[in-house]
Amino acid sequence: MNTLPDIKTQFPEWYNQVIYKAELVDESPVRGSYVICPYGWSIWEHIKSYLDERIKITGHKNASFPLFIPESFLNKEAAHVEGFSPELAVVTYAGGKKLEEPLIVRPTSETIIHHMFARWIKSYRDLPLKINQWANVVRWELRPRPFLRTTEFFWQEGHTAHETYEQAQEEAELMMQEYVAMAHTILAIPVITGTKSEQEKFPGAIKTLTFEGVMQDGKALQMGTSHLLSQSFAHVFNMQFQDHTGAQAYPHLTSWGATSRLVGAVIMVHGDQKGLVLPPAIAPIQVVIIPITRKDTDTAKLKEYISTIEQRLTSKSIRTHIDDAEHKSPGAKFYEWELKGVPIRLEIGPRDMQNNSVTFATRIESEKHTTSANAIETFIGEKLQYIQEQMLTIAQEKRQALWHQAEKLNVFGPILAEQNGIYQTGWCQRPECEMKLKEYKATTRCVLSEKTHTQCFACDRPSISDVIVGKAY
Repeated sequence: MNTLPDIKTQFPEWYNQVIYKAELVDESPVRGSYVICPYGWSIWEHIKSYLDERIKITGHKNASFPLFIPESFLNKEAAHVEGFSPELAVVTYAGGKKLEEPLIVRPTSETIIHHMFARWIKSYRDLPLKINQWANVVRWELRPRPFLRTTEFFWQEGHTAHETYEQAQEEAELMMQEYVAMAHTILAIPVITGTKSEQEKFPGAIKTLTFEGVMQDGKALQMGTSHLLSQSFAHVFNMQFQDHTGAQAYPHLTSWGATSRLVGAVIMVHGDQKGLVLPPAIAPIQVVIIPITRKDTDTAKLKEYISTIEQRLTSKSIRTHIDDAEHKSPGAKFYEWELKGVPIRLEIGPRDMQNNSVTFATRIESEKHTTSANAIETFIGEKLQYIQEQMLTIAQEKRQALWHQAEKLNVFGPILAEQNGIYQTGWCQRPECEMKLKEYKATTRCVLSEKTHTQCFACDRPSISDVIVGKAY
């Protein structure tokens, strides 16, 4: 059983090893693209299932749009194409001949969806139009890392059109609230919300809202964004409708998305020296049962007892797996399922069967305990809920230790460069001051609505608002 690199001193190496050893991903023959293995894909499916339900409850409908986008579509919106140009994959040959117009492999779908919106929206009665798509996208990454930055990744992208600016703004804020609720409720990750700077916002957006997580090594991770888009998208696609007065008007647009990098966030926020620590809400297996046998064990009776326990758990939709592999020792099984982050382990042997009990240990508290098998399904259900809540509390404590208040970049910059961590400070919102963060390999992560610092971190001008700065993935 190989040990993982030290999570405190070799965090990048720890991450790179745990994702393979826990069988989340595997290499593919295409640079920057990875195979997401069944265990890793199951985590994403649980995230997707929760989010898809919330998207529908908030009035959106799923649809599917083409993977290939005409190059001319991206060229219509100057800021948009400039922002994505270095990351584009372009198809110039197909069907054995050169294409008349190159096709862009979808980096995001604003242009193709807005082309369709222009066909669908003719009157104020057609608004709001609220569409979501689950898809894969391609952005050519120079330094890929599984789940965090990959050439191909999976996401949902929501696109909406509204009659007024205020309605579009409400939509962008609503979906950000949904993302934050998701992070807290099923990922057990506390996040920081705010607005991206003019330099960091989405190409073509008026405003980009973001929710940022803080990983254990003190680096930030953008976990998702919600954009209030410029009306230039509506103009270039001639997206007009007849408003209540009978006049022709252009709709106000939003887009918002979260990706499979959320899996990476879960790994980096909750993992420990033993491997993954998965929140029960998204764990592919919530309970693993490991039979403990001796030479004189009546294995038939033990199997029957364990099967009854399993059936009672699964009847309450608790995802349960029995590891009865005979070629592995109990110790090897403990190691494997701790590595894979299963929230609860049940060890059941002849003594447990005799006493109508089970022995259990949780992934966040390794001590073993014994409990009655009576109403085991209720006990385990409550224990899973406790683990979910405790994981959020633990993550909040870790984040608080990495979140610092600071005044001047020349003081906190060298510490940030050496030790990471995020810093809340004041900012005059001039790009010249923002650029000075690059000296310390840092960026603005989000502009906060609050103002507790009076002076800019880089100059003597008054601060307009607080900002979170730090290194990022």
